[in-house]
Amino acid sequence: MGDVLIMNEIDATANRLGIDLLQVDLDSIQLPPGEDLGIISDDEDVYEDDDQEVESGFGNIIVVDNLPVVPKEKFEKLEGVIRKIYSQIGVIKEDGLWMPVDPETQKSLGYCFIEYNTPQEAELAKEKTNGYKLDRAHIFAVNMFDDFDKFMKVPDEWAPPEHKPYTPGENLQKWLTDEKARDQFVIRSGTDTEVLWNDARHLKPEPVYKRSYWTESFVQWSPLGTYLATVHRQGAAVWGGANTFNRLMRYAHPQVKLIDFSPGEKYLVTYSSHEPSNPRDANRVVINIFDVRTGKVMRDFKGSADEFAVGGTGGVAGVSWPVFRWGGGKDKYFAKLGKNMISVYETESFTLIDKKSLKVENVMDFSWSPTDPIISLFVPELGGGNQPARVSLVQIPSKEELRQKNLFSVSDCKMYWQSSGDYLAVKVDRYTKTKKSTYTGFELFRIKERDIPIEVLELDNKNDKIIAFAWEPKGHRFAVIHGDSPRPDISFYSMRTAQHAGRVSKLTTLKGKQANALFWSPSGRFIVLAGLKGFNGQLEFYNVDELETMATAEHFMATDVEWDPTGRYVATAVTSVHEMENGFNIWSFNGKLLYRTLKDHFFQFLWRPRPPSFLTPEKEEEIAKNLKKYSKKYEAEDQDVSMQLSEQEREKRRSLKNEWEKKISEWKRLHEEEKMERQMLRDGEASDEEEEYEAKEVEVEEVLDVTEEVEE
Repeated sequence: MGDVLIMNEIDATANRLGIDLLQVDLDSIQLPPGEDLGIISDDEDVYEDDDQEVESGFGNIIVVDNLPVVPKEKFEKLEGVIRKIYSQIGVIKEDGLWMPVDPETQKSLGYCFIEYNTPQEAELAKEKTNGYKLDRAHIFAVNMFDDFDKFMKVPDEWAPPEHKPYTPGENLQKWLTDEKARDQFVIRSGTDTEVLWNDARHLKPEPVYKRSYWTESFVQWSPLGTYLATVHRQGAAVWGGANTFNRLMRYAHPQVKLIDFSPGEKYLVTYSSHEPSNPRDANRVVINIFDVRTGKVMRDFKGSADEFAVGGTGGVAGVSWPVFRWGGGKDKYFAKLGKNMISVYETESFTLIDKKSLKVENVMDFSWSPTDPIISLFVPELGGGNQPARVSLVQIPSKEELRQKNLFSVSDCKMYWQSSGDYLAVKVDRYTKTKKSTYTGFELFRIKERDIPIEVLELDNKNDKIIAFAWEPKGHRFAVIHGDSPRPDISFYSMRTAQHAGRVSKLTTLKGKQANALFWSPSGRFIVLAGLKGFNGQLEFYNVDELETMATAEHFMATDVEWDPTGRYVATAVTSVHEMENGFNIWSFNGKLLYRTLKDHFFQFLWRPRPPSFLTPEKEEEIAKNLKKYSKKYEAEDQDVSMQLSEQEREKRRSLKNEWEKKISEWKRLHEEEKMERQMLRDGEASDEEEEYEAKEVEVEEVLDVTEEVEE
C-alpha cells in the first residue's frame, strides 16, 4: 500500500488512541516536583541538539505490511493467524491488533497495526518477523510506527548536500607533548569528576579539568588515551582536547549500563538490558556497536540475556562482559561465545566470517592473542571422561587449527596470554585419582616457535592453591602466588635462561608473603606484591632483575593498585567500598611515598593510557645506551625543583619559628601585666623566681573515725 495511505491510517490510529499528534506539546510536559531529586545531570547538556529527533511516544506499535487482502468473511481467520504469530513474541494489548478496511470494497488493506505492552517487545517483533514468509506471495515488511514520520520527511527530489568548508579539529594528542613528560589521571569523588596531572616533582597533583555531574555512573578512558567516555541515561559520550575536554561525539542508547572500546578506538560497544513485562521471561538485551568518530551504529544485536550469558557471570543481569572480545589487530575482528560455537565477525562488513560461526561442541571459553589473529579455546571433558578436555589454537580467518592439547581429569581451566603474544599459559585444575580434591599445573605454549611446543609446569608442592598469576609485560617471566593464607609463597619463573633457552625454569620463591595480587610494571622488571582486602593494603616493591625487595609499605584498606603507563609511578587507592580513609597515594616505582590525597566518597582512579611509541626497537635501545646524555637536562630540572622545594620547606620553617616567637613575646607581655596580681595572691611576696622559695614538709594529722567501745 502507498505511504500516504498508511500515514492516513497512522493519524486514524492516533485518534483512536485519544491523542492528537498535532496538539502534543512536548515542552509543556513537566516532571512532578522533586522528580530530579534536586540533581542537575549533565546528560541533558550532552544530548541537547537543535536537530535531535524526539520520538512520538508510539514505540510499542509496529506496522506489518504485505498481508493478504481478504474479504470481510475471512477477516477473522487472517487476524487469528497474525495474532498467533505475534503473540509468541510478546504480550499484545487488549484491542491492540487493528487491520484497516477499505470502506468501498470492504476488504482489508493489506497491513495491520500491532500494539505491545513495551517498546522492547515491539522492537523484537520487528527484528524477528521482518521478511517472514507467510506464503509465496506474502512476505512481511515490518516497521516501527514511529519510523513513518521520519520516512515521510524524505524529499521527493534529490538535492546535493550543502558544501561545508573544512575546519581543522583540536589536537587530541596534545597532552602527550607536556614539557614535563607528566601523565594524567582521572578521579571521581562525590559528584565531581577531575582530570589531573601527576606532578611528582612538586609532590602534588596539578588540576587540568573539573566538572560536576559529568557522568551518571562511571567514566572510562579509551585504550590509547584519546577519549574520555561518560555514561548517561540517554547513552554515552566521548570527550577530548588539551585542557577543555570538549564533547566530541554522543551515542544514543537509552538506559545504557556498560561500554567497551575496541583496542584501536575505532568502535564503541554499548549495552543495556530491560526487564520484561512477564517475570518468567529473560531480560531483554540491546548491544550497539558505534563508529567512534561518526557516531553511526555499525551493527546492533538484540535478544534475551540468556543469549549473551554464555561463558561467564560477570557484568549485569548475568551477562558476561565484554560480550564481544576484540582481536586480530587494528580492530579487524570481534567474537562472541555461544552455545557450541564461537561467532567471529569482521569489521569490514560487520558480518560473520564465511557467513557462519565456528562450530565447537561444548566450548566453554576463548580468548584472543593480543597481537595476532589467533584464538585459544577451551573445551571440557565430554561423555563422562570418554572424550578428554582440550585447549586449541585456531587461526582466523581460515579457522585452521594450529595446535591442540588434550587434557585429562580437568575440573577447571584458565588461559593467560602474554602481552606480546609470545606465550600462552593455561592453568589447569585436575582431579586427583580419588576425585575428592584437585591439584594445579600449567601448560605453557611457545606461540612464536616452530610447531608451537608445549611445556608442563608443576609447582614444587603441586597441591598448593593458586591465588594469582601474572605475565611480565613484553617479557619472558611470570609470577605465581601459591599456598594457603595468611602467608602464601610467591614464585618467579622464566621461559628462557642462559642454560636452557627453550625451557622454563624457576628463578626464586619468596616464602610467607602477605600478598594476594600481582601488579607488574608496564615496562617489566619491577612488580608490586599487594595484599588487598583481608591483608589490609600490604605492599612490597620488588626488583625481579636483582631478585631483591626495594621497599615494603602499607596503604591501609587499599582496594586498587595501578601503575602509570610509563612504569615510573604507582597509585594505590581506597574507594568507597570502605567508609574511611577514602583517597589515593602516589608512589615511586621503588616504593617511596610521594604524596597522599584524601577524598570523601571516592569512586574511581584511572591513569590515562598512552599510545604505543613510534620509536623503533633499535632507537629505544640507542636511547637506553646513551641515557646519561639525555638525562642531564632532566637532572638539572630536578635539581632546580629540589632547590625550590627546599626553599619552600625553609620558608615554612621560618614561618613556624616566627609564629612561635610571636606567641612567646605575647606570653611574656601578659606575664608582666599580671605581675602585681600574682604578688597579691602570694601575700606580698614579690619574686616570681621558683628557686628563691624554701620548700617545707608539713605533717597534718587527721582523725578519720572514732569508735566508742563499752566494756561489760
